[in-house]
Amino acid sequence: MTLPIDLLSESGVQELIGWLVRLIEAAGALIIFTGALWAFARFASTGLRRQSLIGEFNKIRLSLGRFLVLGLEFQLAGDVLRTAVAPSFTEIGQLAAIAAIRTLLNFFLTREIAEERAEIEQDRKGSEPRLAAP
Repeated sequence: MTLPIDLLSESGVQELIGWLVRLIEAAGALIIFTGALWAFARFASTGLRRQSLIGEFNKIRLSLGRFLVLGLEFQLAGDVLRTAVAPSFTEIGQLAAIAAIRTLLNFFLTREIAEERAEIEQDRKGSEPRLAAP
């Protein structure tokens, strides 16, 4: 099987990568949108059932944070792929800035998720009934 010459040219590769970047970025946006929609639906259903939002709120935030982290990873992958073919120094600088910002966002989101998870576990262990000592 042979590939058309146009596909092997630099402009052909750039066009192919352009489509792939759009696909990856769309996947990242869809993940973030799905997470936001899911979190809103959980938040609304909890409120409508008149349950305490305090206990559920942290769980909802943790789940939304996971969606955000995954979506940001897809967005960063799209940015890296965009500069894969003959990047200029300007594009490399922009990628570095975008990567730094998204990496910081991911770092703080991941840290917050870990802290919330630890807090939930601590609350869960604190609310377990204790057996009396013999």
